This record gives sequence, structure tokens and C-alpha cells, in this order.
Amino acid sequence: MQPTSEANQRIARISAHLHPPNFQMEESPGLRRANCRAKGGAPGFKVAILGASGGIGQPLALLMKINPLVSVLHLYDVVNTPGVTADISHMDTGAVVRGFLGQQQLEEALAGMDLVIIPAGVPRKPGMTRDDLFNINAGIVRTLCEGIAKSCPKAIVNLISNPVNSTVPIAAEVFKRTGTYDPKRLLGVTMLDVVRANTFVAEVLGLDPREVDVPVVGGHAGVTILPLLSQAKAGAGSATLSMAYAAVKFADACLRGMRGDAGIVECAFVSSQVTELPFFASKVRLGRTGAEEVLPLGPLNEYERVGLEKAKKELAESIQKGVSFIKK
Repeated sequence: MQPTSEANQRIARISAHLHPPNFQMEESPGLRRANCRAKGGAPGFKVAILGASGGIGQPLALLMKINPLVSVLHLYDVVNTPGVTADISHMDTGAVVRGFLGQQQLEEALAGMDLVIIPAGVPRKPGMTRDDLFNINAGIVRTLCEGIAKSCPKAIVNLISNPVNSTVPIAAEVFKRTGTYDPKRLLGVTMLDVVRANTFVAEVLGLDPREVDVPVVGGHAGVTILPLLSQAKAGAGSATLSMAYAAVKFADACLRGMRGDAGIVECAFVSSQVTELPFFASKVRLGRTGAEEVLPLGPLNEYERVGLEKAKKELAESIQKGVSFIKK
């Protein structure tokens, strides 16, 4: 008995997931990338993860694959992407996964994306100075942002690569040079600081961490991280895995804002006029175009005011370091 046409199509779709199209030696006309779509997959957003094979990137990819707001998930890295892509693509959720390997495929990975998440770079290791970390990751972020400016200039960018206090200004300068800079669409991810603060406060108070909300302002390193404990709200009840969780939590908030949900407020490191500094982490209201409103700090107690001044001093140096990297 000959297989029916429908059966052949189903076999082809399964084959496409087992062997992602861009890593096959040949593509049949019926399995071109534009046609490879999970049957019954709900409409959603196109998301790219740059640095998808790393310690943050892999769990981040896994968690984004199960997000119902994601319809297409592009995984990019300079190593190991085929294996990670094949692994993630076997998950029976609606998002279609495609992998991209090496800088020659960067522009293709970014084409048409709505949200780009960047965990690419190296973590700080024992014996590594901040300058060592900066010099490596700054170059990586510059290259990736040049690709974004060319392939998806309207995408919202979630920047995780450390040091965020400097890499966000680097990204801003790249986008300014290419005439694509929109401050609302560039967000440094500081959600890990919020997640940690919520967890620690909940543990001390004996509450459910999901019912605690601690604003964390300033930046994303050392003394620049300032939890506003006086504004903590409680209801009735180098990190890789926790960073991936925090990144997905923030990305989901961005996607819900892009969908048009109201009242989406999270902390992020963004272009800001809250202080005299050009960038600052504080609460922002997320919407269809990114950070649509940067909220004021609100009342601070004496301890927090002192901490703010210390944070601003170090933060100013980190921001200038990023700007100078591009302008030199």
C-alpha cells in the first residue's frame, strides 16, 4: 500500500525537526525554511538568541521554546549550534527552531526578528580582571549589534552580556552610528538582581518569593546594584541557570508588552533621565515598542540615598568606558 500524500507531508515535517533544514546537505522544495512550521503552531513572535550554546544560552533556549508567545526561535552561536538546535527542536511545543553557526550566518539568523536576546560572551572567571572581561565581551557585543542594525533594526534587544553597565552604552553607540538607535528598544537585563532580591527578602520574611517585589535600581555590578528595600512589596504569601530564568522572565514581559498587554512593569538598564547619567536601571513600563516609559525612583530612605550616590559614581565610569570603546 502506497503512503498517502498527507502521510508523506507528515513524515517530511517530522524529518525537518529531526534534521534542522540549515544543517542538512540538501533541502527538498517542500521543506524550505519558510515552509517548515509546526502543524497547529499558534501565531507569535520571532525571537533570536545570540550565544545560544553557552551556559546561559542553552537553558534560555529551552525555556523560550516552551513560551507560547514564541512562534519562531533562532539559535545562533559560533560553536555547537547544530547539536543544541537539534536537541531543543525535539520538544513538542509550537515554536519552530532553527540554528545558525558562525558569523557568516549572523545576518540570516537575525532577519525579521521581533526580539533579540544576547547572552553571548564569556563569564568572569577566577583571575580575570574586569578589563579582561570587558575587552572580550565588548568586541562580541559590537559585532552582534552591527548585525542587528543591518538585519532587524526594529527589533527589541535584551542585552545580558556582561558588564551590562558598559555593553548597553556600546550597543547604543553602534546603533547611533548606523542610524538605527531607538532608546526604547535597547534594554539591559538586570532581572537577575530583582529575582535574587525577591528570593532573599522572601526567605527572611518567610514569604512566597512570587509575592515579593523589590525594585533594584542603578546598574548591574557591585556597588551599582541598589535594592530599594524600603519600596519592597509583599503579598500574603556567575549564575547561568538562575540568569537564564531571569532572562526568560524578562523576555516574557517584553513579549507581553509587544502583544499589547497593559501594566507590564519591570526593572531594566535603559537610556534614562531619572538621574544625570545617560543610562540607569529602574522600573520601566513595557509596551509594543519596548520601554515606553521610564518610571521615577520614588521615595528613598537615607541608606538608599547614600547608596545611590556611590552607585552613580561607579556607574558613570562604566558607561564612559563603553562609549569610549566605540569612539576610540
